Amino acid sequence: MGAAGRDFHNFNVVYRDDPGSEVVAFTAAQIPGIAGRRYPPELAGPLYPDGIPIVEEAELPRLVRETGANRVVFAYSDVSHLDVMHRASVALAAGADFALLGPERTMLRVAVPVIAVCATRTGCGKSQVTRWLAARLRARGLRVGVVRHPMPYGDLARQAVQRFARFEDLDAAACTIEEREEYEPHIARGTTVYAGVDYARVLALAAGEQDLLLWDGGNNDFPFVRPDLLVTLADALRPGQEATHHPGETVLRMADIVVVAKANAAPEADVRRVAEAVRTLNPRAAVLRGASVVRLDDPAAVRGRRVLVVEDGPTLTHGGMPHGAGYAAARAAGAAEIVDPRASAAPEIAAVFAAWPHLGPVLPAMGYDAAQRRGLEETIARSAAEVVVSATPADLARLLRPARPLVRVRYEFEEMDEPGLGAAVDAFLARKGLG
Repeated sequence: MGAAGRDFHNFNVVYRDDPGSEVVAFTAAQIPGIAGRRYPPELAGPLYPDGIPIVEEAELPRLVRETGANRVVFAYSDVSHLDVMHRASVALAAGADFALLGPERTMLRVAVPVIAVCATRTGCGKSQVTRWLAARLRARGLRVGVVRHPMPYGDLARQAVQRFARFEDLDAAACTIEEREEYEPHIARGTTVYAGVDYARVLALAAGEQDLLLWDGGNNDFPFVRPDLLVTLADALRPGQEATHHPGETVLRMADIVVVAKANAAPEADVRRVAEAVRTLNPRAAVLRGASVVRLDDPAAVRGRRVLVVEDGPTLTHGGMPHGAGYAAARAAGAAEIVDPRASAAPEIAAVFAAWPHLGPVLPAMGYDAAQRRGLEETIARSAAEVVVSATPADLARLLRPARPLVRVRYEFEEMDEPGLGAAVDAFLARKGLG
């Protein structure tokens, strides 16, 4: 049971070459357009010359009954513990066992040091921290590459191993908005990003070119590579969610360092509450505070205007946030009105609001396919907004014709404690002989 990422990795490292197992299907959730494809034979290996079908998760009971499958492996992330057990109940009732594969069985090893950045929930600010770490490590003279959690939404065989060093590489790979949100900020700072489907090959390529790797995690998953230092973020704006979602609680309990993220934007009582929960769950971890500093490129263009806010998509959808940094930045800049995109939503975008009713008056940057990108353009064009505030890390002006002036929001990590994350990383480098 997956979402085009962890499921493929688990198959590759545990089941692909196991003659004692037969994988009859992948099921798909969270990401539109994944079901109906096949995991290709080029990646599935000689035991699967026809590949493996990928079907909607709703088909699981039928699949178990018709194929006689006796084990269902849950393999995607940022799902509440309650929802995981609901899915387990579906599998058990259909006649199968229900399994979770853990870090020890699925993490790969590489020959260079690895720092992994993970989180308790989607949207905690992992990529901000990874960018900050990359800059600090490069300043020490190290060759640093970012290995990104997978987002293989296109041709899986072509996406087996991906290397992005230039914006042209993103264009050549026909990356979605969701992929660009993660890759563009790293590339803009001169950091090469590695991703794909077959992470044994991805990691071999990255380790062969770099002195140190940064794992930039997706959702709240644990790493595909064994880290030498694991940094986990817990969100000060979502107190009480430190141990509510799978596998976010796992990476919190595994962490060497926990950063209470966005501590500059949360009430001090909530920051303390999160820190206390972290210390209860993982008393051996160092607990530090971090800030997410939000800046508008042109605040004057927003002041007194009717504003449509575009936010990072996954943070809002399965991340569970009603709005994000863009909404806060527009309000702080004195926007006269935040225009609700529901009033102008194209059918593709209206479907997103129907699927995620918790969303506030903001537009998720949904762009998994061309139809959704056209829906974004249409929703913006039909709105009553005078200005678009874009808080997606991707440059929408390169991808869409937004039909309104567009002001970007930037958000970056800053330390709040002394000694902080930088000092902890310096000590790690010294231990590894890289200081």
